[in-house]
Amino acid sequence: MASLFLDNVEQHLEVMRKLPAIEADVERVGSLLAAVLLAGNKLLVCGNGGSAADAQHFASELTGRFIKDRKPLAAIALSTDSSALTCIGNDYGFDDVFARQTEALARPGDCFIGISTSGRSPNVRKAAAAAREAGAKVVGLLGRDGGPLLAESDMAIVAPSEVTARIQEVHILVIHTLCGLIEQKLGIA
Repeated sequence: MASLFLDNVEQHLEVMRKLPAIEADVERVGSLLAAVLLAGNKLLVCGNGGSAADAQHFASELTGRFIKDRKPLAAIALSTDSSALTCIGNDYGFDDVFARQTEALARPGDCFIGISTSGRSPNVRKAAAAAREAGAKVVGLLGRDGGPLLAESDMAIVAPSEVTARIQEVHILVIHTLCGLIEQKLGIA
């Protein structure tokens, strides 16, 4: 019987071998995010489940530090305020938990980053629409075929996998790369 661990490693490596195909997308998104932050604007990031954890991780690498000590960069994970999530979820419904926060916080020049392994999460899609309405750019960090969020994004990075775990592994590598690109482009790496 094959080892589950070694099977997962082989699947992971198979997906990693496909990543050169998304390099240009990662570079474009990194340039956009750096420009947003350089202009004094902010990033709003959200997702559900593991993608919510990835949104928090992304925001914390920017507000804390990634490689070197530097000034904090403006990034907010919309999944972290349990009072807002439960209030909005209770009063308006779960599909609105990120859209209401985005409507309140997004301004022209900001960037919304929706993380969804399927690109189909209704609450992430509604928040993307709210961001666009507010004049913010929309970036999708997606998987599979990108889902509807791919077409609803100004830019997107699509992990080349159909398996949620492998998509999330790509997402964390992309998030770390974006943090590094931001620091490089801002001259703080």
